[in-house]
Amino acid sequence: MRLPFPERIPFVPVFYFAGILCIIQMMQKTSAIFSLCCFFYIIVATIAFNVAGGFTRTSGAFIFFNSTLSLILALCVKAYLGEPADSNLSSPILTITVYLAGMCMMLFAAYFSRRVAPRKALLADMVTPTNMQTATVGSLVMGILFGFAGYVLPSGPGSVVSALNQLNRFLLLAIILGVINSVRRSGGRRSTNLPVLLSACYMFYVGVVSYSKEGMFAPFACWFLAAASVRFRVSRPQLLGLTLAILFMFRYLVPYSQYGRTFKDVSGEVNLSTNLSLLSNLGYVREQYLETSRDAYEDRILGYYNTPQGLFDRLQMVSIDDAIINHTELFGTFGLYPMVASIENLVPHFIWKDKPAFYSGNVYAHEVGVLGADDDSTGVSFSSTATSYHLWGWKGIFFLAPALWFFLFYIFDSLCGDIRKAPWGLLVLVLYTHAAPEADAGTIVYMCYFTAIIIIFAAVFGAYVMPVIGTFLIGPEGIAIRKGGPVRSIRARLIPSPSPKT
Repeated sequence: MRLPFPERIPFVPVFYFAGILCIIQMMQKTSAIFSLCCFFYIIVATIAFNVAGGFTRTSGAFIFFNSTLSLILALCVKAYLGEPADSNLSSPILTITVYLAGMCMMLFAAYFSRRVAPRKALLADMVTPTNMQTATVGSLVMGILFGFAGYVLPSGPGSVVSALNQLNRFLLLAIILGVINSVRRSGGRRSTNLPVLLSACYMFYVGVVSYSKEGMFAPFACWFLAAASVRFRVSRPQLLGLTLAILFMFRYLVPYSQYGRTFKDVSGEVNLSTNLSLLSNLGYVREQYLETSRDAYEDRILGYYNTPQGLFDRLQMVSIDDAIINHTELFGTFGLYPMVASIENLVPHFIWKDKPAFYSGNVYAHEVGVLGADDDSTGVSFSSTATSYHLWGWKGIFFLAPALWFFLFYIFDSLCGDIRKAPWGLLVLVLYTHAAPEADAGTIVYMCYFTAIIIIFAAVFGAYVMPVIGTFLIGPEGIAIRKGGPVRSIRARLIPSPSPKT
């Protein structure tokens, strides 16, 4: 089976899927208006995905992850659990209407950005098959060195280490480049090599010891997206092994990461002995996590499902978005100051050392009452659709949000172009798996500037610097000696006359 990397999703199957889901929702006593809005949301999201170019463009990937991880997956889980889709929401009709209008505007943003984006990407043709292996090795080495520097060197806002941590995406790049190179060189027989395995193991190890789900799942996301972009054919044993690994992570490592965070000290440091103790008792850790989740769910302020659903509680944004949308309806809009603060935040710390800090996720979370009064550091994620409505009401949905999405789509489609031809877009896709559903309006501004710099930095260094570093470790590659053409006789050439000796 070849891994899917669709340029477009067929409309007819989606129509039937959305229709069946709509019928199931109404059978489960969901409001007819809510169910119909869900139906049209899925249809519009599919059209927007196809118009943007599917997974071959970063804009299509943003639309897919935004729609799927914000609402569509949650609706499917609700239907599976037999719960009304509009239950546990404060303003279900208003929330789904905001979602539907936002997806319509995302469709317009994708259409216009696709029309004006240049045909040839600015970062295309920067890495070639001849230097891809050395670039992989160099990215592996620099990713580990940058990560080690973050532990041993002093850090803080405006420091060199802080800048390196923001720019360091080299381990992700090593996996992406290594997978593509391995598939192409082996003729599709394998998809990994030693640098890929080392990068993945290092990232997975850091994710495990720091209780980070993103760190544990990112290597798998990099491998899957890179292998799918070159249509890697997965064998049945590989597919079975991958399925078992994902099930194991969902069943044991997700509870481990949630439960283990309670053992961190105030400074956020972790203890390796605690890690080993928890890892050696994953069954017990899972039981403790489920028990604490049930207690927390009974006293919860927000939650979309009637019972704890583990990772699926995190793979939805509709419950927290509903809270901020309902707060806006009751108390009015927040205003556009967060957008001003986001633009001010584009100035680096070393230029503006005392620039004001505005933690929008923390402020919005206090508004909806999910954080204590003394908690001024915890950030809570809200989608760009909901926060645009919170800042400016319906004008935020019809003017602010599409403007932000248009610039985001235009910038990254102009930089990366067709993801199948340039690997840098795959790095954007990996970042979008987390950022597309959870980035608020201010974070979109950050992504248009800083994330673009990260991608340019990764592309330039990955194409020109990392191959040099890799050459020192594994030697040059791809240097082929051109063979001269065979010497052929020239037609109509006179045969030399015989000499006296012959």
